[in-house]
Amino acid sequence: MLKVSASRQAGLWELVTTLGVQVGELPADLAAIDRLLQDPGVYAPVVELWRAQDVEHGTFRFTDGRPTIAMETLVRLMVLKVRNDWGYERLVREVCDSVHLRRFCLIGLGDGMPDESTLRKLVIRLGAVTVEQVVSVVIASSAAQTRFRARAIRIDSTVVEADIRYPTDAGLAADGIGLLARVAREVAGVAGENAPRVRDRSRRAHARLRHLGRSLKRRTDEAKQEVLQITGELGDSLRLSIAEAERLGAHLSKQGGEAQQRAAQRLEALLADCRRVAEQIRLRLAGEPITDRLVSLHDTDARPIRKGKLAKRTEFGYVHQVCEITQNTTGARGYILPTSTAAGNPGENELLPATLARLDAQGISIREAAVDGGFGKHVTVEAFQNSAQQPVTVWNPNAPAPDSKRTGRRLYCYRAGAEGRISHLKRDYGMGRSRLKGAARSRAWCAWAILAYNLDTHTVRCTT
Repeated sequence: MLKVSASRQAGLWELVTTLGVQVGELPADLAAIDRLLQDPGVYAPVVELWRAQDVEHGTFRFTDGRPTIAMETLVRLMVLKVRNDWGYERLVREVCDSVHLRRFCLIGLGDGMPDESTLRKLVIRLGAVTVEQVVSVVIASSAAQTRFRARAIRIDSTVVEADIRYPTDAGLAADGIGLLARVAREVAGVAGENAPRVRDRSRRAHARLRHLGRSLKRRTDEAKQEVLQITGELGDSLRLSIAEAERLGAHLSKQGGEAQQRAAQRLEALLADCRRVAEQIRLRLAGEPITDRLVSLHDTDARPIRKGKLAKRTEFGYVHQVCEITQNTTGARGYILPTSTAAGNPGENELLPATLARLDAQGISIREAAVDGGFGKHVTVEAFQNSAQQPVTVWNPNAPAPDSKRTGRRLYCYRAGAEGRISHLKRDYGMGRSRLKGAARSRAWCAWAILAYNLDTHTVRCTT
């Protein structure tokens, strides 16, 4: 059963406040966020999600069953997690020990804390779309309360790294060998006694990886050839494991049980990724180009992305386009829309229509826009023409400068601030690296970061 509102236990908090020390009062920033999050409309997207899932699955979880923790409490806990860069376990520990944080999260002094695993599961269940809708409601509510009038936007893209180690073909082959053996052990209970066996070759694979590491230290042509030889050996071992797993999958598919069919589907999904790894190794040894490279078996949506950075020539993750709406173009701090993203390494103009569609849905009209050199001249103009936004000036290094040099210089400096804003999001709100695996969950991770940032922006606007 969905529980949206939490009991505030006003009498208990008033008793705490009268003890002489104002321990029951919230700090100014948390008090401003608390007032904004009291709006029931903030949690309307969550209610719609539960109802939609009931319709899809034919269940009655919205009204029946054991109640969830209050969604008010969940959103506030996640805001604290992002603002303080805490893990789930530390989040529960810190809130449990703080009167201020308990009051902010609407958890009574005598109430128990939700388990950290409960928070993890609810965050995954909410997904990206619901949190992005919450962000949109928060922007609209905060803008109305603080009399925000949008003037300009600045748009730029950045890479949100996936939570994976630096990929190598040999490492991917070793991962595939280990994963196939582990999944085969896990499904052995439903496969039966006479099921084909998948040999665990991970011990030898990791021994070859250690030898590969020692070879790389020599940095000679002979060492490079030895690395290719070891990579080929690991590729051969992976293909042997794939053949054995395919026989096990065929055995499971022939059985009619529901558990066997689920196990066969799980094994087939892993086999598809392992076949891609084996094919990548074959192409590399043959000197042929590799398109749409797989960089992790644990996060199969992540892709290699080159942005021309000197510090990080190649990053592995997802491209997200960030759009900030500001009230002015000097010393600006505004609201950030939910990011736009797409599979692979999309260009700026590929994501721009989705970003402008979000701006249109927010019901905001702007007069000026600033983008960087990654945006094409004609494609950018066309994207704005196809949206409801008709800005007077669109500053783009690839387009002619505005008639006024002062306006051009102002928008030039304004656009440069997008780099600092992205750095701010990565440094203080965790957008540098998504700890949730997969494209959809990475999008949800960014949505929580943007929600926390917009709530902090609300506190700044309330105090200035």
